[in-house]
Amino acid sequence: MKYFVIFSLLLLPCLAFSQAVDTLLRHYKVYNTHTQKVVPLNDIIVNMSNTDVLFFGEEHNDPTGHQLEYILLSRLNDKYPDNLVLSMEMFETDCQDVLNEYLRDLISERHFKTDARVWPNYDDYSPIVEFAKSNMIPVIAANAPSRYVNMVTRLGLGSLQNLTATGKSYLPPLPIDTLTGRYLAKFDTIMGGHAAMGMQMYQAQNLWDATMGWSIATYLKNNPGSKIIQINGGFHSEEKLGTAAQLLHYRNLVRILNIAVYSDDSFDNPDWGKFSKMGDYIILTDPKLPRTF
Repeated sequence: MKYFVIFSLLLLPCLAFSQAVDTLLRHYKVYNTHTQKVVPLNDIIVNMSNTDVLFFGEEHNDPTGHQLEYILLSRLNDKYPDNLVLSMEMFETDCQDVLNEYLRDLISERHFKTDARVWPNYDDYSPIVEFAKSNMIPVIAANAPSRYVNMVTRLGLGSLQNLTATGKSYLPPLPIDTLTGRYLAKFDTIMGGHAAMGMQMYQAQNLWDATMGWSIATYLKNNPGSKIIQINGGFHSEEKLGTAAQLLHYRNLVRILNIAVYSDDSFDNPDWGKFSKMGDYIILTDPKLPRTF
């Protein structure tokens, strides 16, 4: 009897996780955009065998998306325990040392959150950071320092040349390539047809993308064989544009798998005219659930 009780207690965390996953299943559907059919989440895990970088394009306030990030990270760690790496838009390159210190349990969470300048909704990302910490998964602080993004918004990309060597070390090699064509057209749509008036904002967008792509490319160069899951806002990787395109610019043979996640009213009946090109997979989540902010 004693051993049965102990075994039951050991099972409780697993059962709780399993029940949480079962409950979550009611709130999302994974679609393979090539077949336009619902597929199990595990299809993505299997496809990672032939993939270097998995992009997870989220809506920052989608609670289901954040839970799926945790589940994917956990399952990827089960399958690729020695190769898995987490890369995040939510941390900036000049905070990499702070992030590493926290992952090694050298500094307190309070100092980490202050010195790493975590996002206001860091509670949404804390579970995956803590999972990475517990499982010794490297985390890439991928994004450009916000002060430089602001500088480009005000002064243009050319202003980056005025930085010191230390400042430039947090960025890709200058000059930054700005993407044209489809990506610019999408940005113009968001800007309401006034992208020309906000061209420096578009340059700042490209700095974000280029820095994240460069951060991932640099890690892959120094750590061949890594399996990287990159978490970023959806616009950065939809249609494999933005950050995904910049990654290919810096490392053209990298193999990419792309997920685009949307809380959408067509949860049960996707509008394929809208979603078919957004990613290799789209995940539609329940729009009736309250946002995290």
